[in-house]
Amino acid sequence: MSVEQNPSLSPTGDAWLLTPGPLTTSPQVKQAALHDYGSRDHHLIAINQEMRDLLVDIVHGGDDFVAVPLQGSGTFVVEAMLGTFVSKTDKLLILINGAYGTRMAKICNYIGRDYVTLETAENVPVNPSEVDRILGADSSITHVVIVHCETTTGILNPVAEVGKVVAGHNRSYLIDAMSAFGAIALDSRDIRFDAVVASSNKCLEGTPGMGFCIARKSALEQTCHNAHSLTLDLYEQWVAMEKNAQWRFTPPVQVIASFHQALKEYIAEGGVEGRGGRYQGNCKILVEGMRKLGFETLLPDDLQAPIIVTFLTPGDAHFDFQDFYDRLRDQGYIIYPGKLTVADTFRIGCIGRVGPEQMHGVLNVIQTTLNEMGIVNCAAAA
Repeated sequence: MSVEQNPSLSPTGDAWLLTPGPLTTSPQVKQAALHDYGSRDHHLIAINQEMRDLLVDIVHGGDDFVAVPLQGSGTFVVEAMLGTFVSKTDKLLILINGAYGTRMAKICNYIGRDYVTLETAENVPVNPSEVDRILGADSSITHVVIVHCETTTGILNPVAEVGKVVAGHNRSYLIDAMSAFGAIALDSRDIRFDAVVASSNKCLEGTPGMGFCIARKSALEQTCHNAHSLTLDLYEQWVAMEKNAQWRFTPPVQVIASFHQALKEYIAEGGVEGRGGRYQGNCKILVEGMRKLGFETLLPDDLQAPIIVTFLTPGDAHFDFQDFYDRLRDQGYIIYPGKLTVADTFRIGCIGRVGPEQMHGVLNVIQTTLNEMGIVNCAAAA
């Protein structure tokens, strides 16, 4: 059955995206993009400012923080954060337990920033004691960066515990909260950080195309002339927006309009408690259902963030991921391949405008697909 013929799709006739992003968005978020605005349009300026204020509110930043949006995908604003906050004379400690930590090291290689790494296995969270040891032994380290939820596996890193260590050593703390922001609490009153970055899609359920940095004003003020790039200079972007409330370069107006609507829906759902609660429910249904079918999760429940779940590929000789993927896609559900170096896996997301109906729906389709493929044992290969 083609996606176009399938009656159990999203309200707009699209397959349900059970991926780390892009994600299924609400009809109202899609509708908000059906307008054109000039970059100096008073309506665009107003929603841009409200968007920035709401983002600061999510971290309870008050007057101490500002939100600086930036065109591009999440990786754009990660690079902007590293290039703006870490100067050529600074030294960064990168905490790595997945592809996105590794990507930050690659960014630093490109932009010429000095760094060291603390790397653990992809299924092992960052160890605060090791961070403490490294910072105690190397006074030249000025900044520490962590990935809140490492999408490679769905593992949740201990950002609060690491934050206490970093604060105790009086270093600057930077957070890539790309796949967790809005669903897992990140409170600036409890965790001392200088910058956190995320994007318009993921847990805030907007459309892709814009990232943002929520920065401590006093830290951002010290970053003038640090940036390696004109377009990725968060300091200059902030100064320009404070001066005339406009973007320095052509704003992604439809993305902004969609994101503004997505933020209103986020607030109406109850913020981090409501959005995170729905995702927790999605994750519980998914994990319990997949385990009943015989699948094994990579992570134990205490390390699993309710964002995306990694499953070990069945050892059954009949299982072929591409065939499995295509069959699910034809029935209206798009999942994601694995990204691990240590195990053969695939991933299913819990985020986006989906709920219990979609979680039970994909489980039913998976059961049918396994039967069609002749798979009787979903346990991972020994």
